[in-house]
Amino acid sequence: MGLRTKIGVAITATAAVVAVIMGLVVHHRTAGTQLDTARDTLLSRLGTAVEDHAAGIDRARTLVNPERIPGPLRDAIDRGKRATYLDRSGPEPTLWAGSRLGRDVIVVRHPYTRETRNLEDLDEILWLAGGLGTAFACAVGVTLATVVGRRLNASARAAERITEGDLTARLRPRGGDDEIARLIVAVNTMADALAARIQAEREVTSNIAHELRTPVAGLVAAAALLSPGRPAEMVKDRAERVRALMEDVLEVARLDGSAERADTDVTGLGELTRRAVRATAVPDGARVEVRVVRDALVETDGRRVERVLANLVTNAFRHGAAPVVAEVDGGVVRVRDNGPGFPLPLLTSGPQRFRTGSGSGLGLGLTIAAGQARVLGARLGFANPEGGGAEATLDLTESVRKEEAGPEARAVEEPPPGGRP
Repeated sequence: MGLRTKIGVAITATAAVVAVIMGLVVHHRTAGTQLDTARDTLLSRLGTAVEDHAAGIDRARTLVNPERIPGPLRDAIDRGKRATYLDRSGPEPTLWAGSRLGRDVIVVRHPYTRETRNLEDLDEILWLAGGLGTAFACAVGVTLATVVGRRLNASARAAERITEGDLTARLRPRGGDDEIARLIVAVNTMADALAARIQAEREVTSNIAHELRTPVAGLVAAAALLSPGRPAEMVKDRAERVRALMEDVLEVARLDGSAERADTDVTGLGELTRRAVRATAVPDGARVEVRVVRDALVETDGRRVERVLANLVTNAFRHGAAPVVAEVDGGVVRVRDNGPGFPLPLLTSGPQRFRTGSGSGLGLGLTIAAGQARVLGARLGFANPEGGGAEATLDLTESVRKEEAGPEARAVEEPPPGGRP
């Protein structure tokens, strides 16, 4: 139930309760006042009838020693009291009054039909007024809730855009000094501070990578001039790893910006997956099984798709365990491994730069994959299936062409010759 509905229901329910309570109060007060007035009038008539009977005059509407009177009234008269009683047991309500004069019982009565009808008419008016008041309160509540809901929805949409990476998203202040206006100011201030911080981090990352580019290139060139041997191989390996990390950092910096654009072309997704697997560096003797359940033609940037899939396969070997399977099903590619699964922070918050599942080392592979998927307009998801292991899903459904490449159902084990993801 949304906030607008909750506010509308709350105001309507409050108005309805108030209308019912007011109606009950007015009903009981009116009924009591009406009955007291009728009793006073009837007791006055009874006093006159008693005086007339004492003088030997009995009027036609005076009952002397009647055989049938209401039981509670007779009991009160027998106790020597002058009493009244409203009898509703008959077809029409009747108000009785009686008193004793010597051995005689003097009784007068008055039909209470008109008073009862007046009270029923009053109840109808109260119900109508309560219904109209509740309807008006409902309209006012819904209008108020709609205005508040729109402002809060605008704040939520801006926050969602900021979360998705749009650091230019801001809320438009509409004046006022209420809680929502203060919320808008707080959200905009937070967005400004966040944008400045992220931009500073991007600039630092990019500047460091650019500054390291020349010395790292010199280190790689110098390592190539070393005499063959184990020490030289170790130096070359470390230099190459530093160069690869620097290139990854530069790529992350480029993906953080808004200048990256996809260079689209129509390609079979199964072929893209096979090329990505062949270009992936995996442990010696390891194999990647490529299953094409249903191939599809996708209009996308093949180079970026291969980059994403290569990083997913590399991550599966680096942090998971064999066997690793890349499955193509229409416009979706799933990369599964048999390892311990993705850590909870990655499942809840997505890939974070320089953070690996084990908490050690520098992890940029999934961060780059997420950035490339964002440029492609694809969805990249991570999950831990019930059977164990980890599963990363690249969804390119929106890029699938109507003419598919044809259904396939085959599995191919690709022994990649090596390469960098």
